[in-house]
Amino acid sequence: MAIERMVEPNLAPDDKEEEQVEKTLRPISFDEYIGQEHLKNNLKLAIDAVKKRGKGAVLDHVLLYGPPGLGKTTMAGVIAHELGSSLRVTSGPAIERAGDLASILTNLKEGDVLFIDEIHRLRRSVEEILYSAMEDYKLDIVIGKGPAARSMRLDLPKITIIGATTRTGALAGPLRDRFGIVHRLEYYKEPEIEQIISRTSRILGTEIKPEALELLASRSRLTPRIANRIFRRVRDYADVNGDGIVDKVVAEKALDLMEIDYLGLDPADRNMLSLMWENYGEKPVGLTTIAALTGDEASTIEDFYEPYLLQMGLLARTPKGRVITEKGRKHLQKT
Repeated sequence: MAIERMVEPNLAPDDKEEEQVEKTLRPISFDEYIGQEHLKNNLKLAIDAVKKRGKGAVLDHVLLYGPPGLGKTTMAGVIAHELGSSLRVTSGPAIERAGDLASILTNLKEGDVLFIDEIHRLRRSVEEILYSAMEDYKLDIVIGKGPAARSMRLDLPKITIIGATTRTGALAGPLRDRFGIVHRLEYYKEPEIEQIISRTSRILGTEIKPEALELLASRSRLTPRIANRIFRRVRDYADVNGDGIVDKVVAEKALDLMEIDYLGLDPADRNMLSLMWENYGEKPVGLTTIAALTGDEASTIEDFYEPYLLQMGLLARTPKGRVITEKGRKHLQKT
């Protein structure tokens, strides 16, 4: 059974409460959206151009990629809001058959925005239907089976499709090429994370002291979703063990309870680094070997552990495998 990680950048699939709270905290406009300035400036320009062209103009299809928890779904909602359009949300795994996609597409209206999360997980048969829908706003469907089968082409309304993925390498080339706007979401800076936590505290009606704000931001792995999750747990601790005000002492005690260290690493991160060092030292270690050491899937290591460890300079990739850096070794000695 998987252990719940406070620093897990993905939403738990069955955690409806966290999903609902996250929706409440999401900004709905560029003015409210903190960080990702380069992305916002480019999207603002494209959206303003669409508005200037007037009726019938639609935004190019948008592909957002990068580590989980950085705001891809939120940005899709902001884009729809700025366009004045309706947003329909789905995901690659949820579209099991070509008929599911056809049903979604034919129920959209002119100018609507369709957001497909984890778009790299679309089935090939579904993906092929999406090609003509994105390029020509046409839907090619086959009616019947065998010799009696015939093909039909239906007109679709002009819409914008926003795809989100954590793995651009897993995206088929023909699908990737159909996106006119492609942007990577980068990890946030600590001052931006402080602004996000401050905004969250105001929405939830909790007072937080500047020292505590700085402390939480430094341990949130530069990721808004993790920052908000940690803040809510610290807020719970303050409500139960204090007067509801989050100060530095309360924040430190709550973080110690969650076992999140000064770089934002949790026991699972430290365990992976420790196992690599104890078993292989300075030698490169292959991805499948790391997965065998930790008991996790190789894709889990690659998608959820590595990005932040690489960003912080604790881990490095080489042609022969992953190696712990000097900074990573020093961190293990301190913890």
